[in-house]
Amino acid sequence: MSETAAIRLRPFDASTVAEFHAAALESVQEVYPWLAWCHAGYSREEAERWVASRIQVFADRHEYPFVVADPDGRFLGAIDLNQINRIHRMANVGYWVRTSASGRGVATAAVRQIADFAFDRTDLARLEILCAVGNVRSQRVAEKVGANREGVLRDRIFMHGRSVDAVLYSIVRSAWPAPSVLVPGRSEA
Repeated sequence: MSETAAIRLRPFDASTVAEFHAAALESVQEVYPWLAWCHAGYSREEAERWVASRIQVFADRHEYPFVVADPDGRFLGAIDLNQINRIHRMANVGYWVRTSASGRGVATAAVRQIADFAFDRTDLARLEILCAVGNVRSQRVAEKVGANREGVLRDRIFMHGRSVDAVLYSIVRSAWPAPSVLVPGRSEA
């Protein structure tokens, strides 16, 4: 799968549990350092609760979580517009890709699609991507989509029992799509 390969975003549903659980267990070594929920003992019950919560927050429009799937529907990862601030019209973008699909542009394509969704289907004006300073792969994704690196925020993320510094990137409506990532069939207006 290349960086421009087709992926699709779809809302979570009850049928997602098994594939989400399998992808999480497959990806513990790569994902756990950055997302503590993805641990070696991650249970089917935890996956059921998580998927149910994703269905509910989407229905309530509190967050916009999506499954990232290949054209055949295979679960490749997840992406979410979360921490939505409706007053300031901004949200956080969080993403992860299963180990067997990483390094092939899946996260980059997913971020592009969720930015399109945010700017086409909501009134959000700003998206933020926050990556622990050591999470170089996630930083590369932000850079590939043309997100603007705004700086390092000290003690910004709490993970594994301690605060860590994070790199902040932004994608803003007025500059989307970024000139280096124009979406085919879409003008630069």
